[in-house]
This record gives sequence, structure tokens and C-alpha cells, in this order.
Amino acid sequence: MTDTRQKTLDYARQHHEQFLADLKSLIAIPSVSMQDAHKADMQRAAEWLANKLRALGMENVQVLPTAKHPVVFGEWLGAGKGAPTLLIYGHYDVQPVDPLDLWKTQPYEATQQGDLLFGRGASDMKGQVMATLAAVESLVRTAGLPVNVKWLIEGEEEMGSPSMETFLPAHKDLLAADFCLNPDAGMIAADKPTITYGLRGLAYFEVHVWGPNHDLHSGLYGGTIHNPAQALIELIAGMHDAQGRVTLPGFYDAVRPVSAEEHAEMSKLPMDEAFYQAQTGVPALWGEPEYLPVERTSARPTLEVNGFLAGYTGEGSKTVLPARAMAKLSCRLVPDQDAHEVHRQLLRYMEEKAPKTIHWEVKLLNAGPTAITNRHLPAVQAMARAMQAAWGVQPLFKREGGSIPIVALLQRNLGAESILCGAGLPEDNVHAPNERLHLPTWYKAIEAYIHFFYNLA
Repeated sequence: MTDTRQKTLDYARQHHEQFLADLKSLIAIPSVSMQDAHKADMQRAAEWLANKLRALGMENVQVLPTAKHPVVFGEWLGAGKGAPTLLIYGHYDVQPVDPLDLWKTQPYEATQQGDLLFGRGASDMKGQVMATLAAVESLVRTAGLPVNVKWLIEGEEEMGSPSMETFLPAHKDLLAADFCLNPDAGMIAADKPTITYGLRGLAYFEVHVWGPNHDLHSGLYGGTIHNPAQALIELIAGMHDAQGRVTLPGFYDAVRPVSAEEHAEMSKLPMDEAFYQAQTGVPALWGEPEYLPVERTSARPTLEVNGFLAGYTGEGSKTVLPARAMAKLSCRLVPDQDAHEVHRQLLRYMEEKAPKTIHWEVKLLNAGPTAITNRHLPAVQAMARAMQAAWGVQPLFKREGGSIPIVALLQRNLGAESILCGAGLPEDNVHAPNERLHLPTWYKAIEAYIHFFYNLA
């Protein structure tokens, strides 16, 4: 290891407390993108990050408006035309904190307990954004950046990145880069650094069912008026067969099969049935029996019920026959599925299965594309060597079950492939109460990104 690289690593190790304080400050801003009440907080978070970029010597720093929430941009091109240009992606928005009563700490007051930092966004993904900022600071304050850098930090990822559809093509020249570092993917375990090369897409729906024009007395009308809640429950129950396969017509027609080579690679991952049971606390797994659990959660499409609303759910009893019922459904999609085609499949299912005793409507709320990255790209291999230097073991390669819409959008609009990594762990409770970040892993990620910059150069 060169003296220059060691000097940069030493700086990072000497400034753990400062990096942690910065992360706590960002977590304190309740930047919930999908709630209008936090619109001012979204702007505040964007300005906080822009000021941080300016403090690091980034140039042309801007808080750029979109139809919803602003994008933070900055760049440093001092390495020259002969050096590669890296686009660093992140998002500053977070999920809502509900249900608040299940939190053991205040979600916007980052609380350290041993090696864990609790708070909304600690893992997804304010902690990941701050890790890249910490790595860049360590370089800037010592040897300087060896490559050109641009920043794209958006505020709508938790909504499906809707503004990116128009923002990226409109700012194609501004954002032009050779590849993108995206630390929003996470790791399998604290001692197993991971690079993700595949992402599922997303189709998110609301299904509304209604019958009578107002709530009815269940004693007077039950048995002769079809209960909309019961009708919707029966429709949802029919969306899977006994083996866990989705029954929407044509749902699997475009699904890319899992190859024998990929199946063999996935078999090596430490993510068997016991892994999933330990992570979730369920007594047994469920789903397509012919596939490995890790294949079901990354390489196979799904349909899930995310929420259900109907009737009276307050204290005590109220004998009501509800006039309306609503369910929120999400489908995780794999190559080569398309969210709009799945929307049409859901409509066909409802047309075929919905009884004549109800009215219904299906709304497509979010549509995110799938993405596959070439794991043999030189930049990906530079990250693999960086992770090995930080953790002392070779990283694992895997496909991710979640959706990161920006990856496919960058491929389509900029021609830039993404290096998907991150310090998030499966037990971090992302999108749930008591979200947390494992600090020793986070500090190693900062060092890995420092190695990555030097490897690129």
C-alpha cells in the first residue's frame, strides 16, 4: 500500500466521530418524500447536502428543481479529461416512520447503542450517502481526488424516482459520466461484503372495490348485499395458487429464466431457509418450491399485499357492512417484465374474476424498471478489489430483490452502468420501525470507497 493511500485511510479513521456527527445531523431532518407535510424538510435536506458539497470543494453545486422534490448536483473535474468520471448517486428521502409506537427511540434523533445507530434513514440511505461523502472528504483533505466526480442526490427514490424520467434526459450533458457508484444495495452480512448486479423492478397498485353507496347495518343487509371487503379479500386470495405462483393471466410469459450457471452461483450464497427464518422469525418459508429461497427473493417475480383498508377498525364493536374496500398491491418484476404490461394483466384478472355484485377500479401508482449490470466491468472489479482490501475477504455477487429505479434509468439515458454496493445489512429494519446502521460495517465501507477511488485511478 502506498504512503498516499495509507495517509487517506488514516484521516478517515481519525475522523469517525465527525463523520458520525454529520450523519446524525442529516437524520434529524424528517425528509419524508411521500408526505406533503414534509415538503419544507425535503428542501432543507437538499440544502444541507449542497452546503456539504461546497465545503468539500465541489464546484457548480446546485439544488435543481423537479416536478416534486429537488435534486442536489455538484462536480469536481480537476483530474482532467484523461481521468475517468464517476457519478455518485444517492437519495436523501426516507420512508414514513409509522407505526410510531413501535419505535424504541425517537426516529429523527439518531441514537447510538453500542455498535448500532438507530434512526430513520440511518441505513436507507442517509448513512450510505454520508459514507461516500466521508470517503471523498478523506481524499480531498489528504492526497486529493484522483478521478473526476459528479453527484446526483435525489429526493424521490422512496416514491419510485418519478421525476428522474424527465430529469435525466434534460440534464444528460451535465450528468455525463463513465459509470455510477450507487451504495443503495447493501450486504448479506457484516463479514460478507457484497456487490449487487441485478435488481427487480416494481409495479405498485391500488385496487378499489365498492358496492352500496354508503355503509350499511350488517344485521339489516348482511346476507343479501355482497360485502365489498369480503369480495376484495376473495379476489386477492385468488391471485396466488397453492404453490405460491401468481395467477394473473400471462404474468410469467416474459420472465427471463434463471440459468444453470446463475443457479449454481446462487447456491453458494449463505442465504438458505435457515437464513430467512432467522432474519424474519417465521416458522416456515413459503413460495415456489422449485426455486431456492434466494432465487424467489431476487430472480423470480412476486405479488404482495402491502395494505388493506375496509370497515371499522376502532375500539369496541360496530356492526357495519362497509361500502368500500381498498388494497395496496406491489409486484416485484424481473427481466424482461414490464410494469405496464403487468397492469394490463391485473386488469384482465379483475375483468375475469370480479363478481357482478361490486364495482372496482385498479390504479397503477408506481412503475420501476428492472436492471442487470455486467459484473465483469473494470469499475465493478475495482470495487471488488476495494472491498477485499477493507474486509480481508473477496466480496460476494448477488441479485437484489428490491428495486432501485435509477439504475435502469441511468443505463437508458446516460449509458452508464452502476456499481451497486453499500453498508446496509438485512437486519437493519429498513422501511420499518427501529431502522439501524451497524457502525463498524459503515466505517469499513468508507475505507472501501477510498480504495475504490485509488483503484480507479
